[in-house]
Amino acid sequence: MPAFALASTRRAWRSREAMVNRIPDVPAAMTLDSLRSRVLSCTACPLSASRTNVVFGEGDPAARVMFVGEGPGEVEDSTGRPFVGPAGQKLDEVLASVGIAREAVYIGNIVKCRPPGNRVPARGEMEACTPYLEAQIALIQPALVVSLGNTATQWLRPDTPGITQSRGTFYSWRGDILLFPMFHPSYLLRYPSRDKGSPKYLTWLDIQKVKAWLAERESGARTGLG
Repeated sequence: MPAFALASTRRAWRSREAMVNRIPDVPAAMTLDSLRSRVLSCTACPLSASRTNVVFGEGDPAARVMFVGEGPGEVEDSTGRPFVGPAGQKLDEVLASVGIAREAVYIGNIVKCRPPGNRVPARGEMEACTPYLEAQIALIQPALVVSLGNTATQWLRPDTPGITQSRGTFYSWRGDILLFPMFHPSYLLRYPSRDKGSPKYLTWLDIQKVKAWLAERESGARTGLG
């Protein structure tokens, strides 16, 4: 990642209000691979001192849908891959329930290094990592960003209601990009009930909305409208 990105995008995203309104430009020569190389050597916040691996993100580099959580856990830290621990297995289950392949979306986090004890990332840690996430979004150009959990949702769109109110709703975000909050998969692990109104039941409804949105986009693309 050229000097441009970390300096200029960090300045641009110092204001969370600015972050809501636009995505920074990235150099034409930048790719996800070159961005990954920069992130792997990042020491911009204290999390770099305790990490085992940077968890950059993975998936389709041209995905229509991007899932964003708050940060890596223990298994992710040990493997360098996002959402591969118990919460990740639950996310895979949610995606598979409507026939969405994990490889067809892009999965990442606000911070790229594990917060000790899996605590919520501190504001300064999220500020340090946000330029990398913004560059990922600019390069992937998803049409829908699914924010997983309250932390990711509130960071990406500060005026969004709490996750219990905002989940399952499509929000205008930046230009043509929509934001769609869902419960974090780790929350579903704590509440295993599938009864009507339970977190799992509501997540089932929400992922069906994502599937329907994808189907509509794909239909529009076939007819030249999407």
